[in-house]
Amino acid sequence: MPAAADIQSAACVRDVMTARVHTLELDDSVYQAARLFERERFHHVVILARGKVFGVISDRDILKSISPFVGNPVLERAQDLATLRKRVHQIMTRKPVTVNPAVSIGEAARTMLAQKVSCLPVVDDHGALLGILTVRDLVAQLSPAGQEE
Repeated sequence: MPAAADIQSAACVRDVMTARVHTLELDDSVYQAARLFERERFHHVVILARGKVFGVISDRDILKSISPFVGNPVLERAQDLATLRKRVHQIMTRKPVTVNPAVSIGEAARTMLAQKVSCLPVVDDHGALLGILTVRDLVAQLSPAGQEE
């Protein structure tokens, strides 16, 4: 098995990124985002505006923004349900750090660590979304099960 340094120098972001990216628009509701996370079982959604990456929301952002009483018939109040009507632009991380698909995965990993982020939207030179690179993608690349033999 090649050393981690060999894998990092040989592979580019395009080789390990997830091409299927879940996206929402700025004015979609937190409820829509929560349902998407629940249905698709992933950890990040990219927010688009006019076809360009404008923000990112994680499943943790959703948990922090929704009242803990939502769905509890005894404790739920009107103001708790109002948390679901917020718009995703109200809770997203704006101007997310992005990466080009030609960047090495080692450099992308260093960027994720330096910026303290768990994903990087992958964009082309014009800012169009091509995919997403997550910590899970990097771990899969480094683990024996994630590598082709």
